[in-house]
Amino acid sequence: MFPFDRARLASPASEINAWKARLDHRGLLPRAWMGRLRRDLEAEAIAASTSMEGVPVTLEEVRRILAGDRPTDVRPEDAALVDGYRGAMSFVLRRADDPAFRWDRELAVALHDRILAGNWGAGAGRFRSGPAYVVNNQSGELVFEPAPHDQIPALVDEACETMNTDAEHAAIQSAWIHAALAAIHPFRDGNGRSARVLASLAMYRGGFKLPEFTSLEEWWGRHLSDYYASFECLGTRFDPGVDVTPFMEAHMLAQLHQVRALDLRERIQRQVWIALERIATDAGLESRVTNALWDAFFSRDVTPRYYRPLADVSSATATSDLAQSVAAGFLRPEGRARARRYLSGPRLYQAVADLLGVSGTEGSKEEEGRARIIAELTSRAALEPPPVAVAK
Repeated sequence: MFPFDRARLASPASEINAWKARLDHRGLLPRAWMGRLRRDLEAEAIAASTSMEGVPVTLEEVRRILAGDRPTDVRPEDAALVDGYRGAMSFVLRRADDPAFRWDRELAVALHDRILAGNWGAGAGRFRSGPAYVVNNQSGELVFEPAPHDQIPALVDEACETMNTDAEHAAIQSAWIHAALAAIHPFRDGNGRSARVLASLAMYRGGFKLPEFTSLEEWWGRHLSDYYASFECLGTRFDPGVDVTPFMEAHMLAQLHQVRALDLRERIQRQVWIALERIATDAGLESRVTNALWDAFFSRDVTPRYYRPLADVSSATATSDLAQSVAAGFLRPEGRARARRYLSGPRLYQAVADLLGVSGTEGSKEEEGRARIIAELTSRAALEPPPVAVAK
């Protein structure tokens, strides 16, 4: 089922190995920073994957939903899909290291049920019972006719058995199961999300657990035309004998693009986080306030309800933390009572710039100050010699 050319995939697999070795040996990172990085990447992956399937939620709305602060203009059913996708990824993490793990149809069904938040009416946790047609969400064009519904159980079983028996590189398995599930299209809805979650599971199972390797949805979400084009090798009608090498190569190259971009981003943003943590503690604030300053630095609204679970504090403590940040000049409030939100204050960008030794921000507007800081840190990072890593 779905043959591919291993020789064409050897080079990207080797480079992925080299990146794993590099990132696994980059040294200890601040725990609070790693937690925040994972939160941000989780929100970005979920926002991208759900929006690719037509769920009308923005990244900022996803951030708030995941923090327990659902925006009033987001429909409950859409918020449930966001929570459901997170639940599916959490399930993947719990199952990935199980010594008794096996790929089987019940695994796929269980994940699908979580992805659709248990919505029985949408077909959650059940194979489709009729024909399906894949339409390009951008053009509305009919592009693919998946497998007949009466063949789905046997095809899913065969795909799972292939995953159980073929000792391929994790990135190769990830790309293959993504292509296989997309072609079979076993569910009435949520097939793309299911395929991408199973692809992440394959990476986890192979030891690639850092978010740099498992948040590919965000990359695909920013390159939708490339994503749709990668499936063209499937043809227009289901054929288990089609060569899926082009899709798998595109999938693995996307992983490499993503890991390179996230490595650079992590190195830059880690410096910003450390600087924010330093200016907070130097001002006599608790280090947990860094969570609020971080969002404000990137022009995201901070509300007490959003901040509370991030800092793991009571409502009273959250209100006190934010008020003290305002008094220090790092935040400024807008609105009243329940509608109050906090944005970057008059001292925030200049304090970060001074600590990081970035000049040219004096008197700048907020957006300009942040852009100047990020540009300078990016320029410095480009001059750093890359860490030495050996492919395994």
